[in-house]
Amino acid sequence: MTDVRVLSYNIRSLRDDPAAVVRVVRALEPDVVCLQEVPRFWGWRAKRRRLARECGMTVAAGRRACGLAVLAGPRARRVAREFHLLSPVPDLHRRALAIAVLEIGGARLLAASTHLDLMDAPRRVHTRQVLALLERAGHRHAAPMVLTGDINEEPGGDSWSLLTGRFQDGHAVAPRGEALTFSAADPKRRIDGVFADPRIEVLGCGVPGPPAPVADYPNATDHRPLLADLRLP
Repeated sequence: MTDVRVLSYNIRSLRDDPAAVVRVVRALEPDVVCLQEVPRFWGWRAKRRRLARECGMTVAAGRRACGLAVLAGPRARRVAREFHLLSPVPDLHRRALAIAVLEIGGARLLAASTHLDLMDAPRRVHTRQVLALLERAGHRHAAPMVLTGDINEEPGGDSWSLLTGRFQDGHAVAPRGEALTFSAADPKRRIDGVFADPRIEVLGCGVPGPPAPVADYPNATDHRPLLADLRLP
């Protein structure tokens, strides 16, 4: 068995306080960071690499499009990566799925990040596409999966229910810390999730409280960090 710490974090293109983002990530000591809304315009590649370096990590997956990235810590070795654009919707942001296949402590993990739509119908369509892509990737790489992301929907919604029909909702299975992820300044909604393959044991999942640097949360970005401790088969 191998224990792995996975962080899901929407960093709003580092438009707020990048140093606070770094402080939060470093304090939580994740092995894997699945990011949404990473920089994707001028200087995007350098900004991602600098963020990873300052967090003591490397960029394991992600492209310019759609603002997704997966960072890997020193314990993790990347063995493969994938990036899939989801079907376009007129007048809406393009959505995608970023995947990093990592080896950590002798175990393999497929870590994925996505950011789904604000509108219900496209979100449902894209959720089904994400599930199909993950099934194929999981078989291709022979690895258990963890999907993280900004779902833009709360538990009980159609897309959230599609995801929990296949995966474990980390916070529902093993709540640790607070549930609400948005907004960082006035948390009222749980719209970010960590969804773990049934083969993975969820040890705890939630928004970390003290001694995590909670005062940095509203300064860093508009979402709070969602941290999951997982045990891999």
